[in-house]
Amino acid sequence: MAEKKKNIVKDIIKYTLMFILAGVLVYFAFRKVHWGEFLAGLRQTRWMWIVVFCLCSIVAVVLRLFRWRELLIPFDPDVKSIRIWDAINVGNLASVALPGVGELLRCAYVTNKKIEYDKSVGTMFCERLWDAMALILLTILALAFGWSRFGDYFMDNVIHPLLANRLFWWILGIVVVAIATFVIIVMRLREKSPVFTKIADSLTRLWAGITVFTKSKNKALVAGSTLMIWTMYTVMCYCIFKAMPMLEGMDMVDALFISMVGNAASVVPVPGSIGAYHYLVAASIGIYGHSWDIGILYATLNHEIHSIVVCTLGVISYFHSIGWRKSQKAANADGQVNE
Repeated sequence: MAEKKKNIVKDIIKYTLMFILAGVLVYFAFRKVHWGEFLAGLRQTRWMWIVVFCLCSIVAVVLRLFRWRELLIPFDPDVKSIRIWDAINVGNLASVALPGVGELLRCAYVTNKKIEYDKSVGTMFCERLWDAMALILLTILALAFGWSRFGDYFMDNVIHPLLANRLFWWILGIVVVAIATFVIIVMRLREKSPVFTKIADSLTRLWAGITVFTKSKNKALVAGSTLMIWTMYTVMCYCIFKAMPMLEGMDMVDALFISMVGNAASVVPVPGSIGAYHYLVAASIGIYGHSWDIGILYATLNHEIHSIVVCTLGVISYFHSIGWRKSQKAANADGQVNE
């Protein structure tokens, strides 16, 4: 009981610090905004492009459904698409408030007798590896086609700081070595202790999920859907360009760059990337000679409208999943009575 209370206190402190960090970042992002110019730009918004933005956002979720289902099929060929849809949306909803929680929650949603939780988490890691590869590819394309526009910015604000940050590389190396050492110790002691046996079995199931792509019968679907997901994110950035008359001259290469910067903001541990996204994206828009107010308006439209779509889908899926569970319980109860 005491341990449980201790964990609750740790979670409260952790998430409180996250929200404080988000508040600080929001303050720095919006403190220089001239609200008159911001509202004037908002009034000029072409809302038809916002509708297209929302549709692309939904298409991206559908593509994630196709990809994740393909990775889950080797474990359960009968896995229902509607369960995966609800899991993704409820997970996204949770991530808006609590970073990282949504990914684990959606894995729990699809867990059953055939898809154990560890395997489900492994498929999530597999997805993230594919997302990382797609992001690297799009970053290379953005830099190849737009180096003259933002190459210097990328080198000065990303590459040089990263290479110069020895602490980052030391921490990364220590983490990799620690994980590898832990896995080796567990596997060697799995036959000598029930505790290590359970941990080893869990790691085995996790690895099965991570490597499930090798068992997929439609590998092209996984690769193609991943590329299309990230293409949708780029198109969404382009839609906001078109929605703002003052940014109409920016093209798909610029959208690739802004999408890349926006996804870098997701690394910052704050709820829904609030503040971090606005600050980094607004600064990136400034590279093109636009004011901070225009940059913040762009970031706000992109982030908040996407959040509205995510929250709407999440709430609908949450209530649908509740109804589905009630119907399942009722069906199981009827079956037991009949027996």
